[in-house]
Amino acid sequence: MAAVGAPTVPACVTKVALNVSCEHLLDMDTFSKSDPLCVLLMNTSGSQWCEIGRTEVIKNCLDPKFSKTFVIDYYFEMVQKLKFEVYDIDSENHSLKDADFLGELECTLGQVVSSKKLTRPLVMKDKRPAGRGTITICAEERTDNRVVEFEAAGRKLDKKDFFGKSDPFLEFYKQTATGWQLCHRTEVMKNTLNPVWKPFRIPLQSLCGGDVEKSIKVDCYDYNSSGSHDFIGSFQTTLSQIQQGSQTYAAEFECINSKKKQKKRGYKNSGVIIVKKCKIVKEYTFLDYIMGGCQINFTIAIDFTGSNGDPNTPQSLHYINPQGYNEYLAAIWSVGNVIQDYDSDKLFPALGFGALIPPTWKVSHEFPINFNPSDPFCAGIEGVVQAYQQCLPQVKLYGPTNFSPIINHVAHFGRQAVQQETASQYFVLLIITDGVITDMDETRRAIVNASRLPMSIIIVGVGGADFSAMEFLDGDEGILRSAEGEAAMRDIVQFVPFRQFQNAGTAALAQSVLAELPDQVTSFFNLFGLKPPSDPSPS
Repeated sequence: MAAVGAPTVPACVTKVALNVSCEHLLDMDTFSKSDPLCVLLMNTSGSQWCEIGRTEVIKNCLDPKFSKTFVIDYYFEMVQKLKFEVYDIDSENHSLKDADFLGELECTLGQVVSSKKLTRPLVMKDKRPAGRGTITICAEERTDNRVVEFEAAGRKLDKKDFFGKSDPFLEFYKQTATGWQLCHRTEVMKNTLNPVWKPFRIPLQSLCGGDVEKSIKVDCYDYNSSGSHDFIGSFQTTLSQIQQGSQTYAAEFECINSKKKQKKRGYKNSGVIIVKKCKIVKEYTFLDYIMGGCQINFTIAIDFTGSNGDPNTPQSLHYINPQGYNEYLAAIWSVGNVIQDYDSDKLFPALGFGALIPPTWKVSHEFPINFNPSDPFCAGIEGVVQAYQQCLPQVKLYGPTNFSPIINHVAHFGRQAVQQETASQYFVLLIITDGVITDMDETRRAIVNASRLPMSIIIVGVGGADFSAMEFLDGDEGILRSAEGEAAMRDIVQFVPFRQFQNAGTAALAQSVLAELPDQVTSFFNLFGLKPPSDPSPS
C-alpha cells in the first residue's frame, strides 16, 4: 500500500520551536526542592486538550531551564490554543498521577510567535497565582531543517567530588539579543574525569541561527543530585572553528574556570573538551518522507473478545444500533478517514482477535475479518466497515485478549522492511479494543522488539473499562520495558480513550490519535540515517 498521493496541507504553515524556562516555582518537596517537568497541550476543539509533548525532568530546581524544545506546526489561519502545565515529578516512571501541580499558563501560539519571548505568571487550576512562579517561552521559526551531529569527550576535567571523581555534563548556549539561550544539555557521565558522551544532535538553527561564525558557549558542570551543580569550566567558539578542528583529528578546547584562574597563579585550565565529530546533515520532515515516496501501511485490528458483551444486546460495545452506529464503527470511520490520505491504494488489511471462528470454532488471535487469509485487504475504510459488519454475526466473541500475536504479525513485515536502503516503508497498527488485556508480558516484549522497526502502534480504547494497562504501554510516563527489563528503543505506542472524544467530533479524535505519528516516523528514519526514496526538495 503506497502513499504517493501526498496529504493536503494548508499553504500557510511554518514550524515553530518553543523553548521553555521557569522561575520561582512553588517548592513542594519537604527535604529537597521540586523536580519540575513541563507538559505542552494543544486545544483541538471545544474543551478537548491533546498532549503535544513533555520536557525532561530537572531535579531539585525552582528555576529550571529545559533543554528539550517543542517543535509545532503554526497555522496562521487558525487560533491554536496552548497550555503549558508544570509538575513536580515524584516517581521514577515520571507519572503525572503522582505528581504535584505547580501551575499553568494558557495562551495562543500566535501570542508567543508575535512576542518572540513571552513571560507570564503561572496560575493554579482555580486561577489563583501559583506563588511567585513565572514561565518564559521563546519562539523561533524553524526554516532550516539541518542538524549538527556531535561526538564529544573530556580529558582531565577537574575533580569536584570529595569521595569520587566528577559527574560531568555539557550545556550548549546560543547567542541571542537578550543573552545566552540554552539549546542542548548532554547526558551526565558518572564518576569520571575523562568522559565520552553518547553522540547527540542539535538543530543548526537553535545552535547558531544557521550562522557558522556566530558565537557558541559551552559550559561544563559536575552534576549533583541536590540540584546545585558545580561549575567546572567554560569556553566560547564558533561552529566553523569546531568544524575546522574536527576535520583533521578533533577540535580541542580548554575549559576555563575564571574564578579559579583569578585565584590560582599557575592555573592552566580545568580540563579539555574534545569534539571528535561535528557534521551538518539535513534532517528530513514527515512531509519530506511522505512526498518523497515513503509508503505508510496501515493495519486495522479489532477486538472480538467476550468482555465486549453479546453483540445482539444493546449493552454490547459491538451492538449496532438502528442508526448503524457503535463505538467500534465510529472509531474505524474517524481515524480511517484521516489515515487514508496517506495511503495511495487505500487497501487496508483488517484483522480480528479473540473470537471463535468458523469452520473449526477454535479461538484465533489474528484472523482476516473478510475470512480470506490470502487476501486480507479491504478496499478503503468503507471496505473495512463492510467486512466488520459481515464478520460480526459469523463469529463467537471469546477470549482471552491477547495483543502480542497481532503486534508480531505486523512486526514481521516491519522486519522485512528493515533491509530497505531508503525510507520506503513504514507500518502502523491501529488496535481498537475495550482495553482488558491478558498477555501483558508478551505484549511488552513485542512492543520493545517493534521499537527497533519502522512501526508504530495506535490503540483506541472503546467503552468505559479501566484503561490503566493501555496507558502503561503508551510510553509517555517514561520508557516502556519488557518484563526482563529490556528498554524500548523509542516510544511507539499512542493510546487514546474514545470516550473523551465522543462529543468533541471526529476531527479532534483523529488529531489526537495521530498526534505522535509524524515524530515517530521521522525519528525512526533519521535515527538510521535513511533518506526519502526520492528527495522532495533537493538542496
